[in-house]
Amino acid sequence: MKLSIVIVNYNVKHFLGQCLNSVKRGIEHLDTEVFVVDNASSDGSCDMVREMFPWVTLIASPVNLGFSKGNNLAIEKASGQYVLLLNPDTVVAEDTFDKCIEFMDGNPDAGALGVRMIDGKGNFLPESKRGLPTPSVAFCKTFGLSKIFPKSKTFNRYHLGFLPEHETNEVEILSGAFMLMRKAALDKTGLLDETFFMYGEDIDLSYRIIKAGYKNFYFAGTTIIHYKGESTRKGSLNYVKVFYNAMIIFARKHFSGNQSGLFSLFINLAIFFRGFLTVLANLFSSSYLFIIDALLSFGGICLITRYWEDMIKYTDNYYPGQFMFIVVPTYILIWILSTFLNGGYDKPFRISNIFRGIFFGTLAIAAVYAFLPNEWRFSRAIIILGAIWTAAEMLITRTSYHLIKYQSLSIESSDDKKALLVGKEEECLRAEKLLLQAGAESEVVSFVNDQNNLPQLATVYDINEIIFCSRDLTFSQIINNISLCGNKIDYKILNPGSEAFVGSNSKNTAGDLYSVNHNLNLAKAANQRKKRLFDVISSLCFVVLLPVNLFIIKNFGGFVSNWLAVASGKKTWVGYAQSGTGNLPVIKTGVITTTTSYDGLQLDAGTLSKIDLLYARHYSVSDDVKLIWKNYRKLGV
Repeated sequence: MKLSIVIVNYNVKHFLGQCLNSVKRGIEHLDTEVFVVDNASSDGSCDMVREMFPWVTLIASPVNLGFSKGNNLAIEKASGQYVLLLNPDTVVAEDTFDKCIEFMDGNPDAGALGVRMIDGKGNFLPESKRGLPTPSVAFCKTFGLSKIFPKSKTFNRYHLGFLPEHETNEVEILSGAFMLMRKAALDKTGLLDETFFMYGEDIDLSYRIIKAGYKNFYFAGTTIIHYKGESTRKGSLNYVKVFYNAMIIFARKHFSGNQSGLFSLFINLAIFFRGFLTVLANLFSSSYLFIIDALLSFGGICLITRYWEDMIKYTDNYYPGQFMFIVVPTYILIWILSTFLNGGYDKPFRISNIFRGIFFGTLAIAAVYAFLPNEWRFSRAIIILGAIWTAAEMLITRTSYHLIKYQSLSIESSDDKKALLVGKEEECLRAEKLLLQAGAESEVVSFVNDQNNLPQLATVYDINEIIFCSRDLTFSQIINNISLCGNKIDYKILNPGSEAFVGSNSKNTAGDLYSVNHNLNLAKAANQRKKRLFDVISSLCFVVLLPVNLFIIKNFGGFVSNWLAVASGKKTWVGYAQSGTGNLPVIKTGVITTTTSYDGLQLDAGTLSKIDLLYARHYSVSDDVKLIWKNYRKLGV
């Protein structure tokens, strides 16, 4: 046996299917065995592998073993001269394995090899080649010096930025997303260290291979796609904690006392430092537009009131402080909240959503205004002028956003998908039909079978999405065209027999897909807002009913704890039955679930998955109302 390929999967069925399609083409002339270790996925991954890839050896674990232990299960069964650790969210070229094995055969001192990786937008992934994370290297990465001096041998040894990405070189650390190892080297070093649940195990294994007397190589002779579909998002606090704690484990294992202590000190500082930056970044990224709207709206209304005092009322300080610092901020809050609920903050931006939000917000203000005592009724004119100004500044901010990001003054057109389908007519027609069925907002501009001039066609047609039909193209052609066309375009791949378009628009996300099976109500931003609004309103109602709830709800202390979690946005009243939801829309953990009513029944994973899918597909607020009513006494459990 020449090659053993090991893939550990967790709830990425569509990406796994695409990966195996590419692997199948790459092993046609190789004596190869392929293992898929499934870590208790709930998205139908195992059924898909059994049905579509019967030549794969499937190891279905009933629990999530983590990356290291999952790989070890298969490695123990492997009989190949070479063992490849491969992520399920990768796409390999037809000649990737041949080229890598040829290099390893020609370099007997090579213990392991990694390749050039790009993300789903064609951007080079710097973790394709890395240096040993010594204390000084970790310090430079942690405090951003490696980003400030990306080509420096001194400051960017973590990603070896001084080594050209298109040049093969000896390196220290390889990525576990694609790590081809000589079985003899692996036998000498031992299996992956199961102390690492996620992150760090590839660093540890790479270093042990070097210590065993072998060399690690970054091989630039082939390129693969890695969608970065890890279960922990890089923009999350959990990622910061898990990743840097893995570095501490590595330091304690391989460095001497002083080095280990210094490294641990740097890493603990990094956790706090990067955690603080992550909180700030997440807070700003999620709320910057609200803050800008509030500040501009308030500033504009201040100028309006000043003009009204000077030119209309001819009275200084006509509007008292309570009006400017209590009433006006309340108006602004209502306008922003109404605009948010009407989709004015959803992308792509819609002018109609902004106007509708301001209109209904103004109606709400007018309704409250009519019931206020005379001393709080300051000026209806300011309400009207303030509404007009707030709508105007929202249009200005959105136009500025589009001008900066898209070099266009058109608010509503820049995010519209203009898609180019690449493949033969029959498969392109199938792709077009599936796009309609999936509800994808993509306008198909043209079909193209000859992909030699794709970059030029993308420019001529002003394309922002390319969909490749892999039945008619090689994966080598797809990977090459993604690299050529650049990162301004989104890419998807439609595989033979599949109804899902798989791709990724960001190196920090677990991927994007259009799927006929995932045209779900709960995926819509408006319904996500309605669900959150229902959680808030129902929480307020539960406060009013507190004396009654004291006698009705089991475990009242648990109910109070759940109430606080829902009110703060950490939980939702109704959640999925299973924690791993595959490709369903992400929602918070539920106080009750879609199957709480059936607690007495022993439902298998497949049934639970189908119930969750039906809930997401047909979601409406009335579903949550019914489930809460049925399980009211269990809200404290």
